[in-house]
Amino acid sequence: MALPVHVGLISQSAQVRFGDLSLVAAALQKQVVRDFGPLWHINGTVDSFEKLEDLPLGYWPIVIRDDIGYDAAGIHLDKDNQPFALVSSSPQRDVWAQTTSHETLEMLADPFGNRVIAGDSPKRGQGRVRFLVEICDPSEAAQFGYSVNGILVSDFYTPHYFDPVFNSATRYSFTNAVKKPRQVLRGGYLSWQAPRTGEWWQETWFGARPQIRSLGTLDSSRGSIRSQIDRMTSKNTIDSIAAGREAATEAGLPADVVLQATTERGNALQAQIDAICGAGKKKR
Repeated sequence: MALPVHVGLISQSAQVRFGDLSLVAAALQKQVVRDFGPLWHINGTVDSFEKLEDLPLGYWPIVIRDDIGYDAAGIHLDKDNQPFALVSSSPQRDVWAQTTSHETLEMLADPFGNRVIAGDSPKRGQGRVRFLVEICDPSEAAQFGYSVNGILVSDFYTPHYFDPVFNSATRYSFTNAVKKPRQVLRGGYLSWQAPRTGEWWQETWFGARPQIRSLGTLDSSRGSIRSQIDRMTSKNTIDSIAAGREAATEAGLPADVVLQATTERGNALQAQIDAICGAGKKKR
């Protein structure tokens, strides 16, 4: 079994309380263990910490902030070439939670932002190309998210996403929103490199219909390929996720309904604990 990867969530945002951060960390832990890990054969944990100084050595941080600067969202590498991610906060928990889910899964699948896989190009006549592994981007929009513990998390594609042919029995994304290999859904994108020229390309669906565009050549001295592409697409990604649960019509029960049940269970358990402890005191 592969060594586990440990991710730590930290809030430096006035809008994101530690209690909310812990709820999201628990949801992402379940997503990683139950949904993502078995499909990608990756073992990981997600925990919440109050500040960066509390983060144990060996954890990769994801920091939620009110202001992350211009086009800084996504995964970066620190001075020791270890990954960390920055996420913009939001008054809506489901918005920053889905973004954090997106960054967590992409960090686990490709921590250093340069992993590629061969496949057939969506651009006619281009032949075989190298796709950048960005497992959430083709179906990143809020409408394709789903609920874990009432928290909105990101859809992600499976390893079959780059299969050469369609198979009706194959699952191409976790929610089945993606119906065929290399499909890009509204609000998403897919990036690849043409090996002959070294030029990077994208299929995007940010407007009325999908489009294919050239990104030119990308220089590794400016950061990982993914971090450079994230800077080019960050505004579109923010727009795709901003609708939150209002757009995610198939996501499942929202957190307020789920938390009502957990509150009721907590109250019942507390009463039972109090009764046991009270009985113990009477015997003494």
